[in-house]
Amino acid sequence: MNETVRLGGAPAPLAAWRHIYRGAPAALDPASLPRITAGEQALARILARGAPVYGINTGFGKLASIRIEAEDLATLQRKIVLSHAAGIGAPMPAAVCRLMLALKLVSLAQGASGVRAATVRQIDAMLAADILPVVPQQGSVGASGDLAPLAHMAAAMLGEGEAFARGVRMPAAAALRQAGLEPLRLGPKEGLALLNGTQFSTAYALAGLFEAERLLATSLVVGALSTEAARGSDTPFDARIHALRGQPGQIDAARVLRALMAGSEIRASHLTDDQRVQDPYCLRCQPQVIGAAWDLLRQVARTLETEANGVTDNPLIVIDTDEALSGGNFHAEPVAFAADILVLALCEIGAIAERRVAMLIDPALSGLPAFLAERPGLNSGFMIPQVAAAALVAENRGRAMPASVDSIPTSANQEDHVSMAAHGARRTLDVAGNLAAILGIEALVAAQGCDFHAPLISSTRLEAARAAIRAEVPHLADDRLMAPDMARATSLVASGTLAAAAGISDTGELL
Repeated sequence: MNETVRLGGAPAPLAAWRHIYRGAPAALDPASLPRITAGEQALARILARGAPVYGINTGFGKLASIRIEAEDLATLQRKIVLSHAAGIGAPMPAAVCRLMLALKLVSLAQGASGVRAATVRQIDAMLAADILPVVPQQGSVGASGDLAPLAHMAAAMLGEGEAFARGVRMPAAAALRQAGLEPLRLGPKEGLALLNGTQFSTAYALAGLFEAERLLATSLVVGALSTEAARGSDTPFDARIHALRGQPGQIDAARVLRALMAGSEIRASHLTDDQRVQDPYCLRCQPQVIGAAWDLLRQVARTLETEANGVTDNPLIVIDTDEALSGGNFHAEPVAFAADILVLALCEIGAIAERRVAMLIDPALSGLPAFLAERPGLNSGFMIPQVAAAALVAENRGRAMPASVDSIPTSANQEDHVSMAAHGARRTLDVAGNLAAILGIEALVAAQGCDFHAPLISSTRLEAARAAIRAEVPHLADDRLMAPDMARATSLVASGTLAAAAGISDTGELL
């Protein structure tokens, strides 16, 4: 993870973006410099012809018909940055901001934006020095690009606004000075190239995807542990069942669940003389639900990997023919759709997990003590953690309404259909945070349920996961303050520690 990810040469695979999000350094690939220079030179030739070209020697948006004189072109680009830096709310998280800078680096490095190498190097230097612009999270509708957030990013490059320098918030000019950098002076089109694009939305969507991958992997672990606590059957995970349907995610989820439960003494103890015919859906249909979510995550991954390596500003420079083509690559509809289906997947993983929690605390369904308490009545056990999980599921459902269908016109109706990708992608992290807490509660409940089966133990993988839980949270013998236990369990989930203990990677592979 500490190896530098080189960007701007060959298309970056999804794993590279995952490493950057997790903290790996990112830097410009020098192989991109000839392309950048070629784009700059093509733009100079276009300007020399004197014809009006949108955003280069004209106004912006509804003001595109106004011609700007040559001596004002640099001022035009600076003014668009300052006027568009109109974001609202708390700063975006550092890890997501780093992703955004890296994404913009890749887009500009392809030479189709007409910017100078000095401009791309400014982003590269800021990444190297850990200078992250203070970018408010709200204010983008996902077209014409993520204008307000990216304007705050560009403003910091000019020494305007604020930035975090190695985590310390300060004026952007001071942050640049501390790193030995000069404020950037923009050339023709450069302000527009920095502002146009989907990098803010894409960064958030990628972050949501990477969190979702880890949570899906962990959901298989805690789901298997809940199956053991309920003395459920592993027959529904038989490979022959899933081969007959053929859904790839379902097949993979069942394979992981089988591996997690292999060799369990608890499972062996009720292979015969068990009067139950079938388990409830929350146990039996795990491969179908988690597998469907897995397929959605893979679809999201394909879309976002493509978007991360694309050029999404406007107009675009065709180097071979010295043309400036005005189009709409800044419209973030692919990202909006990806974020919407990502939230649906996260919501459903949490919904079925909460049902397993509810089943385990109900003695009529689980055969275990009420609320998994040692002395029910005197102790409430896990009564209210299940309520908390239900509350989080309800909150996630409220956030699952697709953002992409809620377009609202902007810019005097020039931009009359927008994607709403920005807030659609931002909410993925909130929904993922709720899911981590739901799975943390399930981990506690499942571990407690398995405790009642002693001296029988589960499989090697699940016992390792249970040991990781018990290293942080002891068995609940008597009621105690529950919130700290839940917080520690949530951390085990969100960090990937619980999945890793069971030998499952962040992306769901068996280790």
